[in-house]
Amino acid sequence: MRVWFDLTNSPHVLVLRPLIAALQADGAEVTVTARDFAQTVALCERFGIDCEVIGRHRGAKLGAKAIGLVDRSAALARFARGKRFDVAIGHGSNDVTVAAFALRIPRTTMFDYEWATVQHTVNCRLGNAVVVPDVIPSERLYKYGARGKLQPYAGLKEEYYLADFEADSAVLDELSVDPAQPLAVVRTPPSVSLYHRFENDLFGNVLLALREQAQVVVLPRVAEQRAELERAGGFIVPERAIDAQSLIAYADLVISAGGTMNREAVALGTPVFTTFEGRLGAVDEDLIATGRMRQLTSADDVQVVRRDPGAAVAERIRRDPRELLALALAPLRS
Repeated sequence: MRVWFDLTNSPHVLVLRPLIAALQADGAEVTVTARDFAQTVALCERFGIDCEVIGRHRGAKLGAKAIGLVDRSAALARFARGKRFDVAIGHGSNDVTVAAFALRIPRTTMFDYEWATVQHTVNCRLGNAVVVPDVIPSERLYKYGARGKLQPYAGLKEEYYLADFEADSAVLDELSVDPAQPLAVVRTPPSVSLYHRFENDLFGNVLLALREQAQVVVLPRVAEQRAELERAGGFIVPERAIDAQSLIAYADLVISAGGTMNREAVALGTPVFTTFEGRLGAVDEDLIATGRMRQLTSADDVQVVRRDPGAAVAERIRRDPRELLALALAPLRS
């Protein structure tokens, strides 16, 4: 069996790593392509995933995204032509879906946030299988063309790809973090500039409040954010891809404007706040409703309380990533 995975963003490396490993263990021929964006390529190197780097991020504006989709999809199609792949799999990758559709390769898309309208309209309509958490109401996905294609799974995707994870304290030494002192981990918002945030909005106020209470490791998304954090001072800003999951496991508090890190914290039993400003998806709605995650509305709510990381280990939910793999391979059964 020949399986093609495409990775377009850092979290996709984490999500698809155990699926890639399981297929390789079964003797499948696995090919991985990756987009040069954020820490995607660096994480592939860290996890020993051999990848072909094709294309780069073209920017956040709709026009730039459209150009990027056309250019990279064409490049992927050229790469894949003649390789006789049995199935192509991506987590939110429009590029691989378009390329595989053009080459008539069976294709699977995966995601866990349902309001990315443009992305899902492409992936669900052109894809053969749509792998999503079962907490997302099916009717929310029908408008994208997912009817009859849904392959729902229980729980969080993080509970699958972190199933074999055990925290390594080496990351604390790497970042010169004192394990005896409170530790907060923060992931910046997707927006490029943080300049005004240090004075004017919730996220900036949260950073300042945390700096007074704990050691604060901030994981920026882009170089501009890194530079602004370093100018502000008082934060630990890693210079390269790190073992973020171990850092989360040892943290006393996690705050993120995105989704993956928040759900990793939930899966690892670390208290977590979300500062996500967009429309909440069903996964986050459920986590907030069940008290597994809190929505941060004021910097005054931020209190870093020391905890025992070991206490959460026994309570972790660990799910078999082969269950996800079976859903991703659904096009081969049709």
